[in-house]
Amino acid sequence: MSTPVATKPIDEPATVTRDRRTARRLTGFMPLIALVALMAALTVADPDFLTQRSLTAALRTAAPLIVLAAGATLVVLCGGIDLSIAALASLSTVFLALWLPDLGGLATPAVIAVAATIGAVQGLAHVLLRLPSFIVTLGGMSILSAVALVVSGAGTVRVVDDSTVKWLDLYVAGYVPMSTAMAVLVVAVIAVILRVTPLRSWISATGYSESAARLAGTPVDLVKIGAFCVSGACAGFAAVMLVSRQFSGGPTMADNLLLPAVAAIVVGGTAITGGHGSVWRSLAGALVVTLLRVGLPIVGVPSAYEQILYGVIIVIAVALTLDRSKISIIK
Repeated sequence: MSTPVATKPIDEPATVTRDRRTARRLTGFMPLIALVALMAALTVADPDFLTQRSLTAALRTAAPLIVLAAGATLVVLCGGIDLSIAALASLSTVFLALWLPDLGGLATPAVIAVAATIGAVQGLAHVLLRLPSFIVTLGGMSILSAVALVVSGAGTVRVVDDSTVKWLDLYVAGYVPMSTAMAVLVVAVIAVILRVTPLRSWISATGYSESAARLAGTPVDLVKIGAFCVSGACAGFAAVMLVSRQFSGGPTMADNLLLPAVAAIVVGGTAITGGHGSVWRSLAGALVVTLLRVGLPIVGVPSAYEQILYGVIIVIAVALTLDRSKISIIK
C-alpha cells in the first residue's frame, strides 16, 4: 500500500485571493493617507499654508494635472501607457492660441476634438501594428513635440483676446476655482460612464488578461482605441486650462507635467500592469503630487530636486501596486 502524498490545504487559493483583496483595499487608502499627512506636514512647516489663498493656488495648479491623469488612467487600466499626453497638451496650447482669433468660442471644442483624434490615431497604431503602447506613444511624444515647435515657430504664441476661455479663471461659490471644478466634473463624468456601461468590465478584463478578454468576447481593440481617444481629449482640455492661466500657448508649456501625471496615477493606486484602479484614485494622486510640488519650496527643498522626487515616488508606488502574478520574468 502506497504512502499518501501530502497535499496543500484546499482553502489556500481562497486565502491568497482574500489577502490580495485586503492588500488592494489598503492600497486604495494610500493616496488619502498621503494627502492628510502632507497637509499636516505643510501646515506645521508653514502655518499660513491652510489659508484660502494658498489652497486656491494649489487647486488651480492641480486642475490640468487632474485632467491629464484621469485620461491617461484609462490607458493604464487597459494595460498600456500614454507617454505623449504632455507633448499633446503642449501642441494643443499652440493650436488654441493660433485658432482663438478666428474661431473664438469654437476654438476650445476644435482643439479637444483634434487632440482626441490624435489620441485615437495612436490607439489605432497600437492595435493594428501590434506595437507596445510604450513605443507608439514615445514616438508620438517626439513627433508631437516637433510639430509644436514647427507650428509655433519655436516660440510662445500670445493670446490677445482670451475672453472665450477666461471663464475657467472664475470661482464657484467664490472659493473653488472653476478650472478645478471642471477637472472634478471630468473625472465624475468618466467614472459615471464607466459605472453605468459595460466599459468598466471591458477595460478591467483587457487589463487583467487581454487574451482571456478576447476569448470572452470583449472588443479589446475598440476599448484600447477608445481609451487613447479619451486620453487625447483630456490632454486637449488640460491645454485649454493652461492657456486660460498663462494667456499664451507654447511648444513646451505642458512638458513638465508628464512625470507628475504618471506619478499621480501610480500614487493613486492604479496598477501599472493594468486591470486595477480608478480615475477617482488618480484625482487623489494628483492632489498629493500637487502638494509635493507646492510644498518643496515651503520646507526649503530646491526645485531642482523635484524630478528626483518624482522618480523615487514612481518606483515606490509601482513596487507597492504592481500585480506580480502577471509577470513571470523581471527583466
